[in-house]
Amino acid sequence: MIYVGPAGWSYKDWYGTVYPSPKPKNFDELAYIARYFDTVEVNSSFYAPIRAAQTSAWIERTAHNPRFLFTAKLLGRFTHARDADWTREEIDSVLEPLQPLRDAGKLGALLAQFPWSFRRTAENRAWLARLADEFTGLPLVVEIRHASWNTPGFFASLRERGIGFVNIDQPPTTGIGPTDRATAPVAYIRLHGRNLDSWFRDDASVNERYDYLYTADELEPWRDRALHLQRESEQVFVITNNHFEGRAVANGVMLKARIEGAPAPAPPTLFDAYPQVLEGLATPS
Repeated sequence: MIYVGPAGWSYKDWYGTVYPSPKPKNFDELAYIARYFDTVEVNSSFYAPIRAAQTSAWIERTAHNPRFLFTAKLLGRFTHARDADWTREEIDSVLEPLQPLRDAGKLGALLAQFPWSFRRTAENRAWLARLADEFTGLPLVVEIRHASWNTPGFFASLRERGIGFVNIDQPPTTGIGPTDRATAPVAYIRLHGRNLDSWFRDDASVNERYDYLYTADELEPWRDRALHLQRESEQVFVITNNHFEGRAVANGVMLKARIEGAPAPAPPTLFDAYPQVLEGLATPS
């Protein structure tokens, strides 16, 4: 099964492009996203621990879509703050809020997203191995961006431990290029956009980095990779991370349509923002 969805759902600049504007009374952004997609990647869990009450509420808010699954970013402490070993309390701060999702069968993957600076050294290999030990039993997937990890031994170690490899689209750098590797029952794709000028610029805003709209031609190879991964794994998650002004939603709808072979439902407001790319691939719903 292939699950397509955006990274995150709470963005002010989505009103008027993804969500209706002005914001309707009691409008539920997450429930709205679950009308059009079967997954979403939780971003807030990267910046601070989330709470079990939150994840329980998320399950209720997406109950109208029985297929809906969540993926969640691992707390950035484990991937970006590697100067000191983690504590038991930090491990528990990740595991406890995920338990309601696990109990309900709603946790699709736990994403450990490492930065481009995380290169294949002995120290970093040891860090990753300890991380895998801590989260054994969870559907862990690992995003590695630097090309130094592109070795048969690394992929073999992921397969041995049942850890999924995250196939990414990113600006052309010395990072890992586009792939379609399945190393576990859960396969994963993340599309970041291709803004090379802003990708490593220190003064670039988040919006500048992720302000990218894929064309249908650019998405076609990723549709093929998703279908390949479908044959190699049990579940495939395709996440669009180019979130600026709802571009991730437009590209997610386009990918879903190409994967399923039929126009996909889309928020009516999206057609006003992106009429050319959605033509023939989406229907307002």
